[in-house]
Amino acid sequence: MAWIWLLLGGLGEVGFTTCLRFVDGFRNVGWTLGFLVSVTLSMGLLELASRSIPMGTAYAVWGGIGALGTVAVGILFFEEPLGAARLLLIVGLVGCIAGLKLVSH
Repeated sequence: MAWIWLLLGGLGEVGFTTCLRFVDGFRNVGWTLGFLVSVTLSMGLLELASRSIPMGTAYAVWGGIGALGTVAVGILFFEEPLGAARLLLIVGLVGCIAGLKLVSH
């Protein structure tokens, strides 16, 4: 169950980084509320997962899921570029996340 909490927490990180794009110095109330809710849920789920998963592994996987998801949102919705080097780095990131899960106890 801890891995599910960690996955959901990582997705919450995608939510708060996406909201962060629109908060406009925290003047945009709707996006700011979305950011605050997302960051609270994301951090709470990370804490919950880290009760069973070693903190270093949990944090690295959580951050990797958030980074991967944020890059995907940027590419799919904000016309950020996807070149060969960027794709290779994304594949490497996914490999590292999978590796951390495989070697954790």
